Amino acid sequence: MAGTWIPDVLGDEFEQLTLPLEPDNEGEVVATLVRALPKKRWFRRRPLEDVDVLYVHGWSDYFFQKRVARTFTELGARFYALDLRKYGRSLREGQSAGYVDDLATYDEDIRAALDAIGSGRRLVLFGHSTGGLVLSLWAHRNPGAASAVILNSPWLELQLPKFQREAITPLIEMQARRRPMDRTPQIDLGFYSRAQAAAADPEDPIEYNFAWRPEQSMSVHIGWLSAILRGHDQVEDGLAIDVPILVMLSARSARPLRWSDDLTRADSVLIVDDIARAALGLGPLVTVARIEGALHDVFVSRRDARAEAYRVLTAWAERMLPR
Repeated sequence: MAGTWIPDVLGDEFEQLTLPLEPDNEGEVVATLVRALPKKRWFRRRPLEDVDVLYVHGWSDYFFQKRVARTFTELGARFYALDLRKYGRSLREGQSAGYVDDLATYDEDIRAALDAIGSGRRLVLFGHSTGGLVLSLWAHRNPGAASAVILNSPWLELQLPKFQREAITPLIEMQARRRPMDRTPQIDLGFYSRAQAAAADPEDPIEYNFAWRPEQSMSVHIGWLSAILRGHDQVEDGLAIDVPILVMLSARSARPLRWSDDLTRADSVLIVDDIARAALGLGPLVTVARIEGALHDVFVSRRDARAEAYRVLTAWAERMLPR
């Protein structure tokens, strides 16, 4: 059974709740739910007062975006963010950070979060990168559970041409069955973290916990990569998410082979044109917003791109989720 809400590391209005899950072969397993509640306003109604937002982070990441939360609470919504098992606040000593061998494993994390949030209000799912893939697959398997889905650079396709993905997938699956904990070579040179630092706005600072969000990404295990590829296969086959979907992406990608200023105004993680095409197969009502100058996480971009991302997000939410 979940415990009690306690002050979160983000301070201010943020609280956290530990969600016990079934243990695995590494021992105790938990997820962590973070919340920010709207301040009461008696003098006017707000458009999202009957909405709960559930945010899920990406790979090698955790929830830290105070301004994202406050954008929704200012519209009247209750905002929740889930640090999945073995990430961020939920990572325990001796665990393989971020590891699962099936993305459906996170159904338990999501169900525990929804049980803690309670029912009776509209649910908006909000996922970044790998979290966008996880929530897209969950929404497809759980029709009617959500009222809308918002995706911030969702990882819907591998950063390779389709024929290369199809060629390597059987090899990865074979190795995953035999040696799932084998690690792939580390190819992150730290340029994405450097780009975020270069794009930082001193008037709107973001503080990171680098133990939870390392400058070079966490180790990638073959079993986890196989689970991601199976998720990509499902997206390629087409999903049936029957609610409005907003997909926010950078206007372009940049290859992180060497440092350049281009990396501070582009997605250096995903091939955004491929993601935009894949997004159209998520459901019948998909809005794709391309943000000029945005990074992989559009909400940590330079000020102009970040401002446009918040404008798009707010306008879409008010239009698609009227009270």
